This record gives sequence, structure tokens and C-alpha cells, in this order.
Amino acid sequence: MSQGVQFNRLMLEMRAMQTDAMARAKPEEPAPEAGAPSFSDMLGQAVNKVHETQQVSTQLASAFEMGQGGVDLTEVMIASQKASVSFQAMTQVRNKLVQAYQDIMQMPV
Repeated sequence: MSQGVQFNRLMLEMRAMQTDAMARAKPEEPAPEAGAPSFSDMLGQAVNKVHETQQVSTQLASAFEMGQGGVDLTEVMIASQKASVSFQAMTQVRNKLVQAYQDIMQMPV
């Protein structure tokens, strides 16, 4: 697959996660639904997915460096870019969460 296809797939996955998170966030219902994951669970899953993406990238890079068959340089570069983009996205989410927390803490009570 080309790098553009991989990037588009990653963006679609991120949009699907965003849509899923927005669909689950219902301000009208104060009590969470039974079986619905909490925000911390969703955030933990996202962090774990970023970690898995980085692990796959590292494993592919190591396999390529060792000369293992079936590992193409383009696959290594795509995996590296996916890991980089997912980490940058997670960093932006973290920055927004920290900013929201700071804004809430500065609100007068």
C-alpha cells in the first residue's frame, strides 16, 4: 500500500474513534449507561493503540535492519509515519485536555 493510503486509513480510524466518542457523550443523561466505557477507559485505549503502533514500527525497523525477508523499506517508513502521526495526535489531545483543565480550574466558583 502507498503511504497516502495508510495515512488515509489512519485518519479514518481517528475520525471513527472521534465519532464513537461523540456518540457516547450524551450530556442529557447524568448516569453512564451500563457497559459503556468511561472517558478514562477510552483515553487508555487510545494511548495503548498509539503504543502498539510504535511497537509495530520498532519491530519492523529492527526486522529490516537485520535483513529479514519480507520486510520492505516502504512498509518500515509507513509504519514509522503512522507511529509519528498517531503520537502527534495523542500529544495534541493531551494539550487540549490540559488546557481544558486549566480553564476549568481558573473559573470563578
